[in-house]
Amino acid sequence: MSDDHDNEADGYDVGFGKPPKHTQFKKGQSGNPKGKPKGHKNFKTDLMDELSEQISIQENGKQRKITKQRALIKSSVAKGIKGDAKAANSVFGMILKIMADVIEDHAEETLSDTDQMILERFKHAVLKDAAETKGDKNE
Repeated sequence: MSDDHDNEADGYDVGFGKPPKHTQFKKGQSGNPKGKPKGHKNFKTDLMDELSEQISIQENGKQRKITKQRALIKSSVAKGIKGDAKAANSVFGMILKIMADVIEDHAEETLSDTDQMILERFKHAVLKDAAETKGDKNE
């Protein structure tokens, strides 16, 4: 009760959105002192940093430096070519994601009716093929 009285004497009204002065955060004091430390990176930043690091590989008898991301892609594509179905599906998934992003980026451009029809047929064929492939695996 004395807190409310002190606040009134200062000309400060306590109410919705106006907490008592003694409960407000002090200047320079964090509201979450045990929160994330400054400069601490999140998972996405750590992953991007790791994938952008350079490594040495031997390709066609020559030493080359490439990023870990590129090495991972090369490895997945090579495994897919050799018949690893999981690797091939992973690569095709990446391709479809990139294609979807490109289509979305250009969605604002006006397409002719013919172009729109071609895209719809292609989309239908891809989805039908994916459904049939999934159906074959379930049998």
